[in-house]
Amino acid sequence: MPRPRTHDPQTVLDAAESLAARSGPAAVTVRAVAAATGVSNGALYHTFGSRREVLAHTWLRAAHRFLERQGAAVERAVTATDHTARVEAALDAAETPAHLAEHHPDSARLMLLVNRADLLAHDLPAELAQQITDTEKALLTTLARLSRALWGRADRRGVATATTCLVDLPTALLLRRDRLTDPLARAHLRAAVRAVLELGPTEKET
Repeated sequence: MPRPRTHDPQTVLDAAESLAARSGPAAVTVRAVAAATGVSNGALYHTFGSRREVLAHTWLRAAHRFLERQGAAVERAVTATDHTARVEAALDAAETPAHLAEHHPDSARLMLLVNRADLLAHDLPAELAQQITDTEKALLTTLARLSRALWGRADRRGVATATTCLVDLPTALLLRRDRLTDPLARAHLRAAVRAVLELGPTEKET
């Protein structure tokens, strides 16, 4: 009797990520992942539970890759000893989607195609749903750290300005227009973020 085939969960996530990046999240089915990896449907269900959980785990890996890179750039801003270095680190943090695309293009594409809220709209195991929710908390912490490093404040307006730089502008200029690898788009992003950083938040809230 043949022994059951073992599988590396990372290989499964690679296959799911590739399917989603190429054909959209709906293409991530247990059958399609099984066909791409040679792992049986039963083994995939045993490990992941459902196609939604496969997609959620795949998204989480991409999100952690993103947050790790962005967090490292913000850490440089926090530890920098002069304002110019802090601004340069903030610009690098804004370019995180493009940096991620250089090393993990399918992960970067997945972050565009799959929304955190869409994942949470479906029934997921509580622990998995909490991990997805925690990514938003991690992002908010990163934004607050950058705001404090740049302007010595982490109030609503400071964090909102950091959000413009690290979320809104990269999403508009790189992600939604699918220009992650376009050097001109990245130059536009850096120019826009630099302008917002120079303007900074409005006066402190009382």
